[in-house]
Amino acid sequence: MTVTEKVAYLKGLAEGLSVDDTSKEGKLLKAVIDVLDDLAMSVEDLEDYTAELTEQVDAVDEDLDSLESAYYGDFDEDEDFDEEYYDITCPNCGDEFSVDEETLLEGGMECPNCGEHLEFDLECDCEDEACGCEDCGHSHED
Repeated sequence: MTVTEKVAYLKGLAEGLSVDDTSKEGKLLKAVIDVLDDLAMSVEDLEDYTAELTEQVDAVDEDLDSLESAYYGDFDEDEDFDEEYYDITCPNCGDEFSVDEETLLEGGMECPNCGEHLEFDLECDCEDEACGCEDCGHSHED
């Protein structure tokens, strides 16, 4: 039984009991039933609106799934990618961004924030021949 049906039942019950709407108690009871009726209608409107929104969200979700499938193909979310990214800080503007290894190996690029030309020196300044330091990422093995 819905809320609207329950309120309709209470209205019928009040009419069937011949509640006197001239008495204080009768006026109060009828007013309470009227408020309940208004609330039941509001709840019903909200339920309808929620059902409509749910249908729309489901449709958008299906469309998004189709777009993802078309764009990514058979992309496996659990697939482990070997591509590494390196954090760069522009000495001119201080902007931090990441670049992939291919961009790093090209030797330079423009800062995406200020346009300053940045050059990447991949040579290690360490004196330790087997450093593997994190600054350059190279190991100096023969």
